[in-house]
This record gives sequence, structure tokens and C-alpha cells, in this order.
Amino acid sequence: MRTLDTSVLVVGAGPAGLTATALLARSGVQTITVTKYAGTANSPRAHITNQRSGEVFRDLGIEDRVAALATPHHLMGNTVWATSFTGQEIARLMTWGAGIDRRADYEASSPSSMCNAPQHVLEPVLLEAGQEAGADIRFNTELVAIHQDDDGVLATVRERTTGSEYAIRAHYVIGADGGRSTVATELGFSFEGESGLGAAVNVWLEADLTAHTAHRPGALYWMCQPGNDYWVGSGTFICVKPWTEWVLLFMYDPAEGEPDISEEAVLARARTTIGDPSVDVRIKAVSRWEINRVVAREYRKGRAFLVGDAAHRHPPANGLGSNTSIQDSYNLAWKLAAVIHGQAGAELLDSYEQERRPVGRQVVDRAMRSVADMLPVSQALGFRPGQSAEEGWASLAELFGDSDTGRRRRTELDGAVELQNYQFNCHGVEMGQRYDSGAVIDDGSPYPPFTRDPELYYHPTTHPGAYLPHAWLQHGTERVSTLDLAGGGTFCLITGIGGEPWLDAAQKLAVEYGIELPAHRVGVRCDYDDVLGDWARLREIAERGCLLIRPDRHIAWRSHDLTTDPEQQLRNALDQILAHPAAVRRPAP
Repeated sequence: MRTLDTSVLVVGAGPAGLTATALLARSGVQTITVTKYAGTANSPRAHITNQRSGEVFRDLGIEDRVAALATPHHLMGNTVWATSFTGQEIARLMTWGAGIDRRADYEASSPSSMCNAPQHVLEPVLLEAGQEAGADIRFNTELVAIHQDDDGVLATVRERTTGSEYAIRAHYVIGADGGRSTVATELGFSFEGESGLGAAVNVWLEADLTAHTAHRPGALYWMCQPGNDYWVGSGTFICVKPWTEWVLLFMYDPAEGEPDISEEAVLARARTTIGDPSVDVRIKAVSRWEINRVVAREYRKGRAFLVGDAAHRHPPANGLGSNTSIQDSYNLAWKLAAVIHGQAGAELLDSYEQERRPVGRQVVDRAMRSVADMLPVSQALGFRPGQSAEEGWASLAELFGDSDTGRRRRTELDGAVELQNYQFNCHGVEMGQRYDSGAVIDDGSPYPPFTRDPELYYHPTTHPGAYLPHAWLQHGTERVSTLDLAGGGTFCLITGIGGEPWLDAAQKLAVEYGIELPAHRVGVRCDYDDVLGDWARLREIAERGCLLIRPDRHIAWRSHDLTTDPEQQLRNALDQILAHPAAVRRPAP
């Protein structure tokens, strides 16, 4: 059997695997990516793309490509509950930061906008980014077996088109192969949580609903019809392409039998929930899936790592699935590159699990709470199991009637809809990830206290472990974000007026450590001009202080002011963050 050698083997080519592949290839890491599938995603699947993922795409140079294919933010905002597209509207909520009360929060937090990029649209862009960076991506190639030892991993793969098998030897493997991960099973990863908590059907369809949606553009339309109260109602329409392509999602109770998913049955459901017999409906695909609440107990075992659905599985509430997966890879890729290039000690890799497993746990728990929080909407409508359609319509009439009972129930409905902000405007969960690990040096100061609900609102800070806050700067005639100064697979340093010794230190230590360490002066009339004063309000350090920022834009270390020996201070910080790589330093010239 022939054997190929590589530095990293990536198993799986979904959002997590393709992001890892593109980032590693950009960093010059030899990588082979295999997937058993013939190509990228053949259906929409995940779709909500949040600002943190947009920033990863910005770093990869593909943000504009994704935006060109996605539904833009301004067409995502209306989340509607109704009896059908032509029926009675029950409630509406402005979501994903599109409402007047939240728009400024979202715009102030990032140079990137949310968008609706269905997985079958997004994955080809990620694939193209990896291929442009020279990645070796092999479709129709299935992982058959894998084992590891102290020196590396050895995988056997099979070409599904020919049946031939060969081996791949790698220093590390990334399991990005989804909820039934072969990497996780073969290498003995363990999980906690529950599976099979609910069951659902996705119906991908074409239907021109422009007349019913263009005046209330949104990503989600929840159809709640009397006589059907099961969890999320009669069906949720997810916009794939405005306003002609959709996924109709409906849930069912397996204890009551499997649903009829014949074309005739799903067409009838689609037409009932649309409510306009003149609309032509064409079914593209039908699939079933289940709700799980699962997170890996280990994100790393030896030379193997799990990312994406291989590490955490949860319902699509909050739209956190593919976003968390992309951000897993953004965290891991730079660390693998640093170790493989001899710029960091292997202990740096421990920080991947330390940082990302708490995020995975939070995301799984938040998604499950959001699913449970949908029940009060159904309760406020007065729908209940076993209720006839007539009883349900009477309940709706009472809800909107001029009576004390109607007024009380409308108040209950308002509260139930308000609760949905924790699913659809949960900006703090989307943006506020903070790390505590060996790759972060705490400065002994507390995080600034939250001034608003930390799940609903993002609180930027430069405290070590937090993500670099965004502020717009002027660089010549160009407007750039502070985030544009970071990323690119390298550490960077930011200081201000009077911080020139930090710049000198960074230049010397870049040579000493054999790394790139760009350093920037940010402030009034500096190279990066804080013309609006936004950075001064966000930086939390003196002008002569500095921030050391990791390639994933999280702050690794900060000095509140200029010290007596900035070079040694920065050297000490790099030693700790890069797992004491003194042995791999290059001698100073």
C-alpha cells in the first residue's frame, strides 16, 4: 500500500474542515484534506453567518465573495409568526441586529455584517480559498481507519470511485467529519450529553413568495396553524434565496410514527403553510435529522483534534452551528502552524481544548434553551395537544379580541416574543467569547463589569483573553478597522503615541523568534489615525502601553503603560504564550 506524508490531515470538508484547510495552506503548512463526499454541500443546511465568521472570511480575503452570494443583512431582519404566508400575522420581531434598537450595537462591534449564506453557497467559496492557497483537497476519499502514536498518525483512506486504498502519514489530524465522526470513534474521543431529543424534516423547495415577503423581508417565517402545536408549529420557512428558494422545516414526534415525506405529502404541507394556491411549488430535496445535545469531553487526544460538529452537536437555534465550527478552526490553525514551523512548543496545542471546549458547551446549552423558549409562543396562542382546528381558530380570535382575556393573552404573547431575543438578537453569545488558557497572560486586573445583559449585548474589552475590539481608523485615505491590523496568520502589536520602544522591541524579537510580528502605532495623528476617538475610548490602556494580539485576534497580553525594559517584557510574554520556545529562537544578529 502506498503511503503519502503530510504535516496535517484534515478529515471532512464542511465549513470547519475547509476553513482549517484554507488557513493552514495560507500559512505554508502541508495539508491533505479528505472527504467521502463527491463535492461540497448539496443542500442549504446551515445558513446564518454571524459577524465573527465574517471577520474570519475577511482575514482570508474572501469576505466580499461570500457577501456577493449571500442574502445581505438588511434583508434578514423580519422574523414573522403567522398562520400562513397569506393568513393572519401573529407576531413580528426585528432580529439579527436589524431593529432600530439594536442596529448600532451590531454596526459598532465589527467591520463585517451578518449575512445569510446557506452552506451549499458558502462551501465552494471556502474551497476556492483553500485551492488558491495550494491546498490538496480530495473528494470521494473516505477515512477507513486511523491510529496514532507519539510521533504522528497513520490513516487508511479509500477512493470511493475506484475502491483503491492508500495510507496517509501525518504529524497531526483534524477531525472535521461531522456528527458521526470516524476520527472521534477510531481514536476514542468521549462525549457527554443526549441524542435523539427531537426529530425534524427539511424540505428544500422553490416557490416564488415575493408578494408575501418582500414587504417584510427576513430569514425566518414561522407558520403556526391551529391544530398543530408541536414545538415549532406547522413549519418554519428558511430563506435560501430571496424570495424564491426556501427550506421548509417541520418537527415531529417519533413516538407517534415517522412522517409521510413523499412528494405528495410535503407538497400538501408546503401549500397549506403558504396559503396561496396560485404559487407553484417545486420540491428539490427532502431530508430528516434529529436534535442532539452533545459536546466532546476532549477536543484533543494526543495528535488528534476535533472541530465543528465532530466536537459539538446542537439544534440550529441561534444560528451558532457553522459559525462555531468556523471559529474552532480559526483558533486551532494558527497554533498548529506555529508548532509545525518550529515557532512554538507543542504545549501551545493544549490551549485549543482549554479555549474552545467552554465555548462549545456554552453554544450547546444556549441553543437548547432557545428551543425550549419557543414553547411560550405556542402557549400564548392557546394551542394545545389534541385541540381541533376549530378550537384553535377560536383561540386566535379571542387572542386578538376586545376582552380582558384577550388583553391578558396579548401581554403574554408580547412576553413570549420578547424572549426570542435570546435566540435572534443574542449578540453577546455570538461575539463575546473570552479565553482563559496557557496562551493568554492575565494581567491581574478584573474584566470590566457587564453593564447590560451579557448574552444579549457584546461588551468589547482589551482584557487579555478577549477579542480585539473593532474601531474605524484612517490610514492615509483608506478607512481600516483595528481588526485589519491583526490576523493574517501572525501575531501583531498595537501601541500609541510614545510607544515607539515597543515597536523597536517587536522588530528585534521578530528576528529572534523567527516570526512575523508587525507593530502599529494607533492614535491621534499616528500612522493609523484615531480620527473619531473611538479607539481611545476602547483601548483601556495608556497611549504608551501595548497590546500583543494573537493570529486569531484574541489579546494574548497587554502592558498598561511603557515599562523600563519593553524588550524583555515582550520576550517574557512570547515565551509564555508560545510555550517557552527559547530552544527554537534564532540568535540575534
